[in-house]
Amino acid sequence: MIKPFFLQMTVGSEPAEAVAEVAEQVPVEKTLSILELIAGGGWYIMGPLAILSVVAIYIFIERFLAIQKAQKLDPAFMNKMKDFIFEGKMESAKDLCKKTQTPFARMLLKGVARIGKPLGDISSAIENRGKLEIFNLEQGLSTLATIAGAAPMIGFLGTVIGMITTFHEMYAAGNSVEISNLSGGIMQAMVTTAAGLVIGIIAYIGYNTLVAKVDKVIHKMEATSIDFMDLLSEPAK
Repeated sequence: MIKPFFLQMTVGSEPAEAVAEVAEQVPVEKTLSILELIAGGGWYIMGPLAILSVVAIYIFIERFLAIQKAQKLDPAFMNKMKDFIFEGKMESAKDLCKKTQTPFARMLLKGVARIGKPLGDISSAIENRGKLEIFNLEQGLSTLATIAGAAPMIGFLGTVIGMITTFHEMYAAGNSVEISNLSGGIMQAMVTTAAGLVIGIIAYIGYNTLVAKVDKVIHKMEATSIDFMDLLSEPAK
């Protein structure tokens, strides 16, 4: 009677010990912070990507504000110009253009300065000044476009380096390959790709947004130059 009792106690105690052992083996969920993800990508890849991201954000904000300011055209500006030209007050028209400080005003200033010459010369002067203003507005856009294309490529370079590191670890480990030996290279491959794509997408969207805003300014400049040339031809009628 005693032996079965102790046997029952021994068998009954095994499930409890097994449960405790299984509880100890339950994996603990780990989370990664942004800094840990960046560090996992490797400084030689994530460093250039970080620089490109800062440059892209700076160019977008600076150009956005500049273009936003440039596209503002006061409706009263052309009315005042019309009155000054009809009254023969060319100096007042020039002073108005200098005080306005917009691409439209600087473009028309060249035209006002050549009033009295053939209309073709005036039109050419306005067109040349307009091209210069457009060039100034587009400064930095080519760099932003380059970042949009270069960032994903740098990310893919990190992917290739990460995979090379992974295969090297596999080769060095031989038949005793462990997941921990491969995780570093795989993580670098994935993180750099993701970072490059994110920066590239942001730069691409920013570039197209700025190009669309520049196109609107160009359209307004063309309309303003046409109105000015029509204004000069009215007294001759």
